[in-house]
Order: sequence, then C-alpha cells, then structure tokens
Amino acid sequence: MAASITFHANIPNQAVSGDGTLIDHTASSGLGFFGDLFGLSVPVGEYQNTTYVTNSNGTTSGVKVNNTKYSTASQVAHNGAAGIDLITMPNYYAPLNVRFSNDDPVKVQNCKLKIFDRVDPANPATGVTTEVWECRHPHPTEGNDGTNIGTLSLRGTGVTDWYSFQPTDGSDRELPLTPSPGMSGLNTSTESTLTASYLTGQNFLTEDGTNHSSTRHDWFIALSASPDSIGSKTEYGLYITLEYL
Repeated sequence: MAASITFHANIPNQAVSGDGTLIDHTASSGLGFFGDLFGLSVPVGEYQNTTYVTNSNGTTSGVKVNNTKYSTASQVAHNGAAGIDLITMPNYYAPLNVRFSNDDPVKVQNCKLKIFDRVDPANPATGVTTEVWECRHPHPTEGNDGTNIGTLSLRGTGVTDWYSFQPTDGSDRELPLTPSPGMSGLNTSTESTLTASYLTGQNFLTEDGTNHSSTRHDWFIALSASPDSIGSKTEYGLYITLEYL
C-alpha cells in the first residue's frame, strides 16, 4: 500500500477503540451539517445539531456520526449534551478521524488542516464559518482531574479554543496538526506524566515526540459549522497536507 490519507467517521456509542466508518471521499462523499434531523437546515448564525455522512450536495443520508457543536470559544456540546471544555473531550467524541498510512514506518511533520471552497486550497469556504479542534484526549473518560489525565502534551498548536475558519480568511489561514501522533494518536512526548496503560484507562503508548515513526498516524478532529447566509453550502471542503520521512 502506497502512502495514503483516508477519512473515517466516528459513530455514536461505538467502542472507544473502534476504527470508525471509512468515508469514500473519492466518490464525492463527506460530512454534512444539519439541524435537528438530516435534511433540516441550520439557521443562519447558529451551529449544527447533527452530523451525517452524505454526498457532495448534502442530499443523501449516510451514517449519523458524533456531533460536536460549538458552545463557547473553549467549550463543545457533544451529541446534544451540555457544554464541556474542549480539552476534556475524548478523541472518540470527534466526528472525524483523519488517517495517514504507509508501508514502512515514517515520521510526519508540517501537518496542516484547511477549510476551503473545494476548488483551490488558497480559497476559504463560501458562506460558512467552521470551528475546528484537534482532540488529543485518548483517555476513554470525559474530563480532566487537574493532573492532565486526559490530554496529551504533544500538540500541533498550543491553543485551547476552537480554531475558526471564516469566509473572509486569507490563503495563509491553516490549523497546525500534531506531528507524528502515531497509531490511534497514542504517541506523545516525555512532558507527559501519565502511566502508559491505555487499555485500562490511561493515555499513551509511546513518548517519542516528533521522532516517532509508524506505519499509521491518526488525528481526531471536532468540527462545528455555522452558515453566514441562507441556502446549501456546497463550496466547502476540508484539506490536509503533511510531509513524511
């Protein structure tokens, strides 16, 4: 298998270790954001209540996935629940798992995410604001006990708020993602002070930092969208770039 990037949808109530549902993005499939049910519009200036795998026009319903709704600048409402701090949200709450695979173990760096118009990555999406957050909380339990039990120290960015993509953004607007996150995102750095026992409720498997090599690297992405005007928003996509060595 040559180097590839695939997209996987996390469905509600799946096992923490589940691999998610492959999104056939080569067939104009992706995630769509809706009101209370599939096909219902999101009011202008508000954020979605449901997320589904759908076609490029948002007219065919696929599987319903986890919904991460913007609550405040630093909080998220997961599947209709009350808002919680972003840093306390487990990875498997995120609707999207982005996966890089390669035959041989490699490091990945300069990993970046952009929201664009599905024509040119330099162009912002048309008519919609998107909030994005990279989850780094592989502990299966929501929350943070003050000793950083959930959140891994190796991150693509130091921010603790949603990263906002606006229709008026310039071509340089992009979200840095964690370098070399490892399989299931379980690589971190020696800054972590946790015990390595993920299957019994802790976080990481390796502490190699940016030097970590693997045949697979996973990122978990929370997304929340708000239309700036009425009408379907189809000039709208997600773009990932990275280097591997």
